[in-house]
Amino acid sequence: MDVPEAPVFPLLKGKVAIITGGSQGMGKTTAAMFLQAGAKVVIADVKSEQGEEVAKELSPLGDIRFIKTDISKSDEVENLISQTVEVYGQLDVAINNAAHYPDKTPLMEFDETNWRRLMDVTLTGTALCMKYQMQQMKKQGSKGSIVNIASINSFTAVPNMPAYTSAKHALVGLTKHASNEGGPLGIRVNAIAPGPIYSDMSAASLKIIGTTPEEFAVKVTSLNRFGQGHEVAQGSLWLASDCSSYVNGICLPIDGGALAKW
Repeated sequence: MDVPEAPVFPLLKGKVAIITGGSQGMGKTTAAMFLQAGAKVVIADVKSEQGEEVAKELSPLGDIRFIKTDISKSDEVENLISQTVEVYGQLDVAINNAAHYPDKTPLMEFDETNWRRLMDVTLTGTALCMKYQMQQMKKQGSKGSIVNIASINSFTAVPNMPAYTSAKHALVGLTKHASNEGGPLGIRVNAIAPGPIYSDMSAASLKIIGTTPEEFAVKVTSLNRFGQGHEVAQGSLWLASDCSSYVNGICLPIDGGALAKW
């Protein structure tokens, strides 16, 4: 089900934003929306060719650059921040969207190598991003907003995803800690917990388990549909903007009522 996109207003005019995992899916959609909202955008991803293509594709919407970054590596995250500031002179907003694909086995059968890689990217990588983002925002002495992309897995357990569920639960705790540390400095840190969001990957997964998006959505949401990437991006836009100036340390579910139904 296609849902019309809500209007986008220039809520981020004059601001500089970094979006990790920006070469596809929700990251790409968020980058497009932030450009429409007036921000200068840096997208970061491990996929060089795809990232460059997305930056070129979105360039008619505004000033956008791509910087190849593996967020699990401290030096690459530090380079991302320094290059962004070198080009644009500041950092106002960060959307920490990059994450490792979910695992697909029970806890009793989990693969240790995959567990470590998932934690390195999804949890430690986000912590590294916040470390250097907050350092830069503190150095500037100006207000900033950081949004971590969590999941409804941050609140409930889904079968066969022990590592992903653990990482996303921890991400909410990390967000709360960072909000307490950053708040007195004028740095707000919040999270978003997307529910079932339609994408090529989710459609392929549903095909494998032998169901349709319509059948699945009725079971897991009260709106009886999948969400769209732009609906999550609107949440990031609100939290990134001054419209949410008194919001700090929350995790906002954008899930079609899935958590309430479960």
